[in-house]
Amino acid sequence: MISEGQVAQFESEGAIVVPSVLARSQVDVLKSELKLAIAKDMDARPDVFDKGMVHNCMFKGRAMASVLENQVMNECLARLLSPTSIIYAYQSSSAPPGASNYGGRIHVDSPRFIPGYRTNIGVIFPLDDFTEENGGTLYCKGSHKREELPQEKEFYERASVITCSAGDMIVFDARLAHATGVNSTSGARHALTINFCRSYMRQRFDFCRMEEAQQEHIKTLNMDGKRLLGMNVRMPVSLDEFYLPEGERLYKPGQG
Repeated sequence: MISEGQVAQFESEGAIVVPSVLARSQVDVLKSELKLAIAKDMDARPDVFDKGMVHNCMFKGRAMASVLENQVMNECLARLLSPTSIIYAYQSSSAPPGASNYGGRIHVDSPRFIPGYRTNIGVIFPLDDFTEENGGTLYCKGSHKREELPQEKEFYERASVITCSAGDMIVFDARLAHATGVNSTSGARHALTINFCRSYMRQRFDFCRMEEAQQEHIKTLNMDGKRLLGMNVRMPVSLDEFYLPEGERLYKPGQG
């Protein structure tokens, strides 16, 4: 569980690093799954604007789905966002050698600014060490408390670099201004990134009704994994579904 000091840092600066959340062996499997998914996507959609970014990673490999069951991550979400939070989007962030990626623009991950109320949180799992040389993650401390996005000059004058080890977990307020740095090394820098939102909000995709959700490794996720996919807040598509007995209803009670 994160400490009171980490909570205070998160509230003040907008981001924290929680060390050693994933085992080295898990990181290796995740990286293998991600590389395969990137290759398949590059072959299927070579001209998309976010080329190299894999969407819906939980459907692209058993290990990438199992990340949703991570106890430390779910405890952080319960503390910093909501115990009934769900996934808005689950994708990859890979900085290619000698360049940045689609995340290299200065941006926030949530368009909503509501003073005193957090709607989204981002989680990054580095699958390679994050260093200043390979792009890390640049961010402007405290910018999550502002409605306006810092201009480029201010951002780079104030920017800090998140550096950490593969298997650590970066947690940040989705209103935090950030950008992927330039990877000046000869190897790609890989990571998984998940945007979580409150349970009453819409997800980027209807994960529960996507064909990929019928895969066996999705069906066997634990209660946290299924909740994060949105399986507790599904909308009925017929009166028959609406009038199901309480224990069988698609929208579970107490979801916030």
